[in-house]
Amino acid sequence: MTVQGSEKSSRRGRRSSTMGGMPTNDMPWWRWRSNVRSALHMLSDPDFQRECWLAGRDEYGDVTDAVYRLVEDTWLDNWSAEKYVGTIFRDPQEAALVDTAVLRVLRIMHEVGPDAMVSVYLEHPGWPEAVRAARDAHVRLAAGDGEDPDEPPQTLEVLRILTRSA
Repeated sequence: MTVQGSEKSSRRGRRSSTMGGMPTNDMPWWRWRSNVRSALHMLSDPDFQRECWLAGRDEYGDVTDAVYRLVEDTWLDNWSAEKYVGTIFRDPQEAALVDTAVLRVLRIMHEVGPDAMVSVYLEHPGWPEAVRAARDAHVRLAAGDGEDPDEPPQTLEVLRILTRSA
């Protein structure tokens, strides 16, 4: 599904310029999409989690930061991603995959607490299932944006710069 503008739109049916490889203006709420994608990317990569979160690398935040980035603007902890098809998500399939990932990650966060150490999340018996769900959603969103899902996640500072400009 391509989001169409008004009849006078110059963006109808084509991708706009990119920001860090991600199309910026083809989704109305692309900044929110950027934050959701960033969170899903980090939540979906066990190697990243070990090398960055467990190692305490500040430039990526921690697991709680990723969870909040996933739900803070979108309120996906209160309602379905389906509400955002056409604004943040391209189609119902993207939305369904995001909903699944959100529910699995939030279930763990509610069990261990938002201030739990990263290792507590990663050792939770439901974590591999949450990672798989985040990976499925991340791969679908990255493909929709024409990006390689296996590129390393961007730092939070890069994300801030990318979502401030354009």
